[in-house]
Amino acid sequence: VQFEVGEQSQQLRSRHDLLLMRRTALVAGAGGFIGGHLVRSLMADFDVRAVDIKPREEWYQIFAQNDNRVMDLQEDDNCFMAVEGCDLVYNLAADMGGMGFIENNKAQCMLSVLINTNLLRAALAFKIERYFYASSACVYAADKQTDSHVTALKEADAYPAMPEDGYGWEKLFSERMCRHFTEDFGLVTRVARFHNVYGPYGTWYGGREKAPAAICRKVLESVASDDYNIDIWGDGEQTRSFMYISDCIEGIHRIMTSDTIDFPVNLGSTELVSINELVDLVAAIENVELERHYDLSAPQGVRGRNSDNTLLLEHTGWEPSVSLADGLTETYEWIQSEMIGLHS
Repeated sequence: VQFEVGEQSQQLRSRHDLLLMRRTALVAGAGGFIGGHLVRSLMADFDVRAVDIKPREEWYQIFAQNDNRVMDLQEDDNCFMAVEGCDLVYNLAADMGGMGFIENNKAQCMLSVLINTNLLRAALAFKIERYFYASSACVYAADKQTDSHVTALKEADAYPAMPEDGYGWEKLFSERMCRHFTEDFGLVTRVARFHNVYGPYGTWYGGREKAPAAICRKVLESVASDDYNIDIWGDGEQTRSFMYISDCIEGIHRIMTSDTIDFPVNLGSTELVSINELVDLVAAIENVELERHYDLSAPQGVRGRNSDNTLLLEHTGWEPSVSLADGLTETYEWIQSEMIGLHS
């Protein structure tokens, strides 16, 4: 908070009083998986305005004490109404899903550029303190991800640009928008490139789910039917790293509050596994052996992708640490409870 020199109002509030003032954080995409967890983590320190396009009954987590709004943030006016009165903006809103969704809905994914563009304009108009944008490892150049034994991706590997078609291009363009709003207008922006976030309170069926949730569901279905077969997209040797949701939330807070991370930075685990190894880990939770059937015609994405956390460690002294085995156990048990609830 700034006062003009010489005005009497400068003496009306002490610095202590200003520090005690409770601020408001906007979470765009609050009804989604990561957004719901982020809202929960912010509530102790902020008044939270939670916004999502989905009807409230479809939000993964909702908290009655918050300012919960159903709004389409692709619309310009809605962005300005959402941002007005807020101090911080966290933009996690996007039309997206797992590989099956983003490979078959490229134009739909790219329309999310309207959300970030209009939220940035509103953030500038209302002099927001800081703006967080959730980007993705899908921005990385495809020719650096052709081998399952991939070299971990550094932030510079996003250029020369060759991102994943549709979704990746939208994320890369929106990163540039944040950069130029900082350069041209002084808006403080922070950008994190998420690497495959998973955990409870996320999508686990319907076509938008990602690999960890999909495999958990398939194993549970196989066990419930005494079938012990599982369909795997691709040959199972494609590799990824997967970050548990608690690490993602911790990383968001560290990046948002950093005074030195003024560039897009990786936020992901460095624990590289193949899809076959991911299946092994989930099957081990139930202590079962599964007959595997490989669908080579299904969407597979890049051959290999992993996160280089050098810059994250350098600037925060921290990196994601929850093991995949531990995170999958929590996720599996939550999906199991959801499936039981659906059939009870």
